[in-house]
Amino acid sequence: MADIRAFRGFRYDLGRVGTLSDVVAPPYDVIDPALQQKLYDASPYNAIRLELTRDEPGDDELNNKYNRAGNTLREWLGANVVRQDTGRGLYVYEQEYTVEGQTFSRRGFFARVRLEPFGEGKIYPHEQTMSGPKEDRLKLYRASGFNLSPVFGLYPDAEGEVFGHLETLVRSAPPLVAKDHLGVINRLWTITDSAAISKVIGAMGPKPVYIADGHHRYETGLKYLEERRALGEVPDDEAAPNFCLMMLVGMNDPGLLILPTHRLVSGLATDVTAPQLEAALAGYFDVVERTGTDARAAWEHVQMDGSQTAFAFGTTADGQWLVARLRDPDVMAELAPDRSDDWRGLGVSVLHKLVLDRLLRDKIGGTPVCKYVHLLSEATDATAKKECQLACLVPPATMGHVERIAGHGEKMPPKSTYFYPKLLTGLVFNALKKD
Repeated sequence: MADIRAFRGFRYDLGRVGTLSDVVAPPYDVIDPALQQKLYDASPYNAIRLELTRDEPGDDELNNKYNRAGNTLREWLGANVVRQDTGRGLYVYEQEYTVEGQTFSRRGFFARVRLEPFGEGKIYPHEQTMSGPKEDRLKLYRASGFNLSPVFGLYPDAEGEVFGHLETLVRSAPPLVAKDHLGVINRLWTITDSAAISKVIGAMGPKPVYIADGHHRYETGLKYLEERRALGEVPDDEAAPNFCLMMLVGMNDPGLLILPTHRLVSGLATDVTAPQLEAALAGYFDVVERTGTDARAAWEHVQMDGSQTAFAFGTTADGQWLVARLRDPDVMAELAPDRSDDWRGLGVSVLHKLVLDRLLRDKIGGTPVCKYVHLLSEATDATAKKECQLACLVPPATMGHVERIAGHGEKMPPKSTYFYPKLLTGLVFNALKKD
């Protein structure tokens, strides 16, 4: 069972730093140089100075962005810019956001969660990780001794029992509020009621946790724990490095949204037109609608279809859009014989294994290269500017896919899920050296 704990978080003293909106930042992996500079300019205390410190000329092994982040955090702690809460608590986190004109509200809570090697407990990954980001985060863990940004975990709870134990307390107290650079409204409540915390921990006890986002941070936590043990800094199972900071959200939360990750394809041997694409797909797909220049109509068809086997394609060369549906899903058993039926049934699996890796290579030529976007407008902008040769609109994976595929030990294909919005850094920090 997943081991969930209340903890004494470290938070900004808003009397010293000003508004919460000025000091929070997105996680490191969605920050480009322009946003990094904007966050630096927002406040001398913005969490960007910890989460993604700037490189400076002359950096070396002893003087670099990781050491600067650690030194900055220690300065803030010494000056009481960041303070540790006096009592153990859970931290309820709500994000109100709008996508494609519709407003959602996603709620969960921050807790400390015991680290478990994958395959040895009840915490399941669903994505593959890369060595570069893990090495980057490990250097930051070593320099700071903190979880600065949370892992995003999901748990099954069809009846909403877990969050129900927090509902009354949330309603009775005003939150801290921060609005981020995307307009997302973030609200935070501190829950210290011991009875409610005990009920939450008890209800979470038998539940598995599926990592939605933050796989690199979670695996970095395991590596950091291994290092601290080797140095004799983990005296027992209750020592701080045994745990990581995690945001936990029920899989049935009405505000939990998985955005599709569309593919913008370049690298083909020719600027493919709609007739050429139809000919390439003909052996395995039926073209069920041609919408001309109307990308939205094509995407709406995919959404209404509701399956993982319908795709919308936009050909940049002639500005045309069409919808194609896979005729026989059994072809995926041949293309991915070592994968489960759930994995083979994912839209992104079909797109990559059949369309990109086989049909386009064989019929069009070249080596397809993908750029990833999440909104229809991003895909249409790219085709209008001829920034790609082919746009592929892919149905989003569902929570059921995440639960089933991760539950039997498989990883989904890269860029299968995008949980929007990202969790902010700077709402609460977790120490890896003390409780």
